[in-house]
Amino acid sequence: MKINSLDVSIDNLKEYIITMMEKCEVAIDKSVTCMVNRDIEGAKEVIKDDDIINELREQIRNKSIELIVLKQPMARDLRIIYAFANIAIELERIGDYAANISKEMLEIVKEAYIKDLIDIPKMSEVCVEMLAKTRHSLENLDTKLAYSIGDMDDEVDHLYTLVKRDSLGIMHRKPETIDQGVKLLFIGRYLERIGDHITNVCEQIIYAVDGDMVEIG
Repeated sequence: MKINSLDVSIDNLKEYIITMMEKCEVAIDKSVTCMVNRDIEGAKEVIKDDDIINELREQIRNKSIELIVLKQPMARDLRIIYAFANIAIELERIGDYAANISKEMLEIVKEAYIKDLIDIPKMSEVCVEMLAKTRHSLENLDTKLAYSIGDMDDEVDHLYTLVKRDSLGIMHRKPETIDQGVKLLFIGRYLERIGDHITNVCEQIIYAVDGDMVEIG
């Protein structure tokens, strides 16, 4: 089968997306692992490495524009390029949230945590698994897998509810914990939003492959 230059260019764009996904997986996992282990230097690395994710987003945007202008793709190819550009935006936001987790952690790392870190690490684990499966979905153009990932976001939402319940309860009983409690709420919220953005990526994969604009999760 003959492969034209546009196919190759789209494949290259896909590789950029996959690399960006891998970087985001590492950032999510590392941000919470550093929180659990009180790893200050590791948290600073997460914040610094967000620049790499942002640079990948810029490369994908520029490559997408280049493909549209120079190759003038039609129909399915144009749809794929559009979807990939949107995926890069979602991934950039995921990277930002991972960096934000580390920033919040650095504000409280020298204090005793007001609650055991149970649900936040679980949220991180689910988010990393979601993104890994999303990457496999894109690599294999597997829309069935993309649809199923939306169900996993329900677990992230449930865990965030537990984080809110516990943190607010502690803050109510012990007002001196409010500052840290608010930061834990922010961290939980960042992970909850990461789950939402991963779901958005899955929707874009479905659009790229099938041409269907859907809402999942």
